[in-house]
Amino acid sequence: MLGLSGALAQGLFRNPLADPYLLGSAAGAGLGVVLVLAAASLGGAYISLSTVVWIERVGLVSAAFIGALVGVALTLSLARGAVQTLRLLLAGVVVGVLLGAVSDLITVVEPDSLRGKQAFMLGSTSFLGWNALALMAAGLAVLLLMGHRHARALDALTLGEDSAVSLGLDLGRVRLVLVLMLSLGTALAVSQAGLVAFVGLVAPHLVRRHAPGRHGWLLVASAGMGATLLLVADVISRAVVAPRELPVGVVTAVLGGGYLFWLLRQRTTP
Repeated sequence: MLGLSGALAQGLFRNPLADPYLLGSAAGAGLGVVLVLAAASLGGAYISLSTVVWIERVGLVSAAFIGALVGVALTLSLARGAVQTLRLLLAGVVVGVLLGAVSDLITVVEPDSLRGKQAFMLGSTSFLGWNALALMAAGLAVLLLMGHRHARALDALTLGEDSAVSLGLDLGRVRLVLVLMLSLGTALAVSQAGLVAFVGLVAPHLVRRHAPGRHGWLLVASAGMGATLLLVADVISRAVVAPRELPVGVVTAVLGGGYLFWLLRQRTTP
């Protein structure tokens, strides 16, 4: 899911460094989780993510999903739509900073929510069950179908805005649809596994480097590559300090950061 969202983000913004969290979805999801944890703590029910019951897990998932969508909605509102790319990017940065500040403030006021927030921010696959997998599979299927339908629009955007308009592309409508797709994919992924770093950024890079093609192929391959990266990271996180488990987001950050560092050195080497 994150690999697909990353490919959509990079195609939408025509920037290979774009990732799915640019539009405020990560900060919104984090704030939603912190609000639920803080409310439960104030109500006298201390929540630890390692012992949380099923209904509480559903509450956290719902809060993260709704928070991610609210973050993107605020970004679109501040940017006054999705017509101007630069304005959309700046709005996403502003919304992310503001929502992150509110989340930190709540954590300071109600420190009992700090542990749950940290677990969410570092990412984890420990709570994923068959219901979560079925939900994400259904969401992925819908997004892949929509992505296939808009693959030519993404190909046109890579040529530049002027060229895309000359080809008859309605930039405002197409960008809005792509933003909604990106938001839905990111919200689903974040609500189920937390903030897993670098997967959405690195997966499209790997596909372009080793199996380049148009967006019709790139979206599908990036989704598969993202799933593979997350699976490898999950296996490593469970094996390195067994029987304990590292947060999967830490492993993806190390792997993704190392890959980007190597890639940067390759491009700067004369």
